[in-house]
Amino acid sequence: MKKPIILTVDDDAQVLAAITRDLRQEFRQGYRILSVNSGPEALATLTELRARAEPLALVLADQRMPEVEGVEVLTRARELFPEAKRVLLTAYADTTAAIKAINSAQLDYYLLKPWDPPEQLLYPTLHDLLASWQAAYRPAFAGLRLVGFQWSPLSHELKDFLSGYMVGYQWFDFEKDAEAKVLMEANGFTPDDLPFVICPDGKAVAKPNKPDLARHLGLLVEAKQELYDVVVIGAGQAC
Repeated sequence: MKKPIILTVDDDAQVLAAITRDLRQEFRQGYRILSVNSGPEALATLTELRARAEPLALVLADQRMPEVEGVEVLTRARELFPEAKRVLLTAYADTTAAIKAINSAQLDYYLLKPWDPPEQLLYPTLHDLLASWQAAYRPAFAGLRLVGFQWSPLSHELKDFLSGYMVGYQWFDFEKDAEAKVLMEANGFTPDDLPFVICPDGKAVAKPNKPDLARHLGLLVEAKQELYDVVVIGAGQAC
């Protein structure tokens, strides 16, 4: 299992450096710590993590940032990672707004800046939140994912191809599975690009033909030698 991620965002370089330092000091053994310095970068990071099926455990976002505020970042995190814990970082003067945000955006907690000493004002709360996340978390499917319309001829063709090569995959019906739309948007596709596959390495391919899909999966699609001692016919599908 990949190490779960803790993502923190703050446009103040000193605050970002401080929270990143404290998080790494306490949680680096069990988590990957990512830090970004703007709301737009945080949104892009969330989208990328979702597209790669990365496990996101916790997001800490400063409220007062230009362009995109912390609540908007945390709301998007909830859409892409419903199980992730979401914490708003705020100054004492903004406490009332933070409490309203917890109710309106369904955040898990807010933390006041500064949080010194972290042993008292930061770590206990985050340990509790991460323990709750760990108890409920179920690892995402690590293999190939196929997204499409149920009655699409190409979707059926790709399903048959994968089954013929005994390649495990997870199917998402675009009209029934909410996850399908999330995966489509995270990979920059539209309904016109369906079906598409997301390979185990995270690469997404729209409307792949069978030879291209086989290559992405590392399957042998062309003979490497001119002559073979044995040729087996009927052991799998031909490209």
